[in-house]
Amino acid sequence: MILDIVNIIKDYWLLLLIGQYPNGPLGGLVNTLVLSALAIALAFPLSILFALARLSKFAIVRWPVTGLVYVTRGVPLLMLILWCYFLVPLWTGADVPSFWIMLVTLVIYEGAFLSEVVRAGIVSLGAGQMDAARALGHSYMGAMRYVILPQALYNMIPSMISTFVSTIKDTTLGYVINVPDLTFAASQVNNQLLTQPFQVFLVLALLYYALCWTLTFAANSVEKRIARRRAGPVNARLPADSLHLKTLTEQL
Repeated sequence: MILDIVNIIKDYWLLLLIGQYPNGPLGGLVNTLVLSALAIALAFPLSILFALARLSKFAIVRWPVTGLVYVTRGVPLLMLILWCYFLVPLWTGADVPSFWIMLVTLVIYEGAFLSEVVRAGIVSLGAGQMDAARALGHSYMGAMRYVILPQALYNMIPSMISTFVSTIKDTTLGYVINVPDLTFAASQVNNQLLTQPFQVFLVLALLYYALCWTLTFAANSVEKRIARRRAGPVNARLPADSLHLKTLTEQL
């Protein structure tokens, strides 16, 4: 078993890494990371717009976006992929590659989920932040840009990394529309070997686990660092009498 896994990695590591490139489209692990990174990069500004729309006092702006977010979050991702797979070529009148269809789907899907994270980060700051910013002469959008959003977005960095991990796992569903990602590359390896499906997909699972565990560890580290910065130095929070008592205790 272990020898089979070692041989699969040894013989097909390049296919699992970049797919058929340069003799074909870029694929494998690199394409999975590219797709996930582009999806998060494009979904991020969209999520901010969605969050601001959901917090708007104008119902004509708030209600349609709220409905879109609820529908997107309530529908399985596979269903959204199939909708985009059939609707995007129909609307554009062109043969759209599966990579771009998957990207559009992930941007909409992750944008809806991230918008709730952004909205929660803004609401958690409390109304006092906005009132103080407005008292200093900022407009509503100016207060959001210079006071509210910088704090909210800083607090949601760990959630952003966690969402990136979820996006990596979500890209596996692109296999149903032939997106040349890591899962697709593993399927090509399995089609060539035919007799070792368990070993091939065990290698696939280990690769995904290693990648997602690394990013999750990074998210936890960033979250702890943010928590330490919020807490500040321990001595700075202690009253003067407590510091004096602490010093005497240490001397004893």
